[in-house]
Amino acid sequence: MWKKGSIVGLLMMLMIPMTAHADKTHVVQPGESYYTIASQYGVNTHQLQAMNNDWNSYLSIGERVEVPVTLNSYEKDLLARLVEAEAKGESYAGKVAVATVVLNRVSSDIFPDTLYNVVHDGRQFSPVLNGTINQPAGAESKQAVEEALGYQGYDNESLYFYNPNKAYSAYLASKEVTVVIDNHVFLR
Repeated sequence: MWKKGSIVGLLMMLMIPMTAHADKTHVVQPGESYYTIASQYGVNTHQLQAMNNDWNSYLSIGERVEVPVTLNSYEKDLLARLVEAEAKGESYAGKVAVATVVLNRVSSDIFPDTLYNVVHDGRQFSPVLNGTINQPAGAESKQAVEEALGYQGYDNESLYFYNPNKAYSAYLASKEVTVVIDNHVFLR
């Protein structure tokens, strides 16, 4: 599993432009550093710096720092079940990319602010409509969720994905393609 994660992570860092998105904004207080802020929110220091495109170790009081999305165990399971249903039969990289789209939506101003509400937003995900989201997730889908959580800030800001062999949308046709993985086209 570690090897798959390392390969996907490396590909995401090297091949996809680094951009930031965040779930929360933290205002820097006296004495705080990336390390103390990362510890406070339960995220990795390097990930926090990547989210903010700032590799300097100095922060100014009052500076705004974007903080990655964090999920509780229920939310991780919900996302893993969605990944399983949407990307069953796809590669590990495809599963990570599907999870990343959902996390990007949680961070985006144009989608709901919680994972549950993003997943259940209108008619966005067919597994919610057809009930396959209620099936348990496999180990690979669970690992893909962890990988996506760990690489926030290193992605391409995809907000949409679809399988062109199964669906067409004029709305999505107007969006910029960020990457194609297996049978899914990812867009922003």
